[in-house]
Amino acid sequence: MVTVALFWLFAVGALVSGFLVFRLNSMARVTFALLASFVFVAAEVVLLGLAYLGVVIVLMMVMEMVIMALFMVMYMMNPAGLMPMAMEHNKTGAAAISVGTFVVLAVGIVLVDWPQRAGMPPPDPTVALGEALMGPHMLTMMTLGVALFATIVATVVLATHRGRYDRWGDDLRVVRADDPVRGGIGR
Repeated sequence: MVTVALFWLFAVGALVSGFLVFRLNSMARVTFALLASFVFVAAEVVLLGLAYLGVVIVLMMVMEMVIMALFMVMYMMNPAGLMPMAMEHNKTGAAAISVGTFVVLAVGIVLVDWPQRAGMPPPDPTVALGEALMGPHMLTMMTLGVALFATIVATVVLATHRGRYDRWGDDLRVVRADDPVRGGIGR
C-alpha cells in the first residue's frame, strides 16, 4: 500500500514539475523544475527495485542541472537566467505533440498485455543491468565519463584567461583588484 501511494505521489510530482518546465518564465526556474521532474522519475526507478540506476539518474541529473545553472550565471546577459522569458517557438504545436505523446503512451501501457515473469530475478540486479546495458564496454564508458568531465573542466579553465591570482596577486592580498575593465566587483 505504501509503495502504491509513493508511486502515485512521485508520478504526480514528475508530471507537475514537467508541466512547470513549460509554464515558468525564467531559465533558472525551468532548470530546477526539470531537475525536480528527473528526481521524481529516479524515485520511480528506485521503487521498481533498481536502486543503483535510480541513484545514478539523480547524480547525473543533479550534476547536469547544476552545471547548466552555473553556466547561466556565468554567461547569460540577464542575472542568472532570472529575467522573464517566453518560449515562443510553436508553443501550441509543442503542447499538442506533448499531450498526444502522453496519451498514446498511457493508452499503450493500459492496453498492452504485459508478459509474465519467467524464472527468478538475478541475485544482483545492478550487475545484470550493467551487463545488459553495457556488455563488455563498461570500462570504456567509465573512462569516457572521466574524460568528458576532464574536458569540461579544461574548457572552463582555458576559457577564462584571468583568474583570481591575476586580479588579486599571488598571495591574494592586493587591496584593489587589477581588473582590465573598471566598474565590476573589484572596481
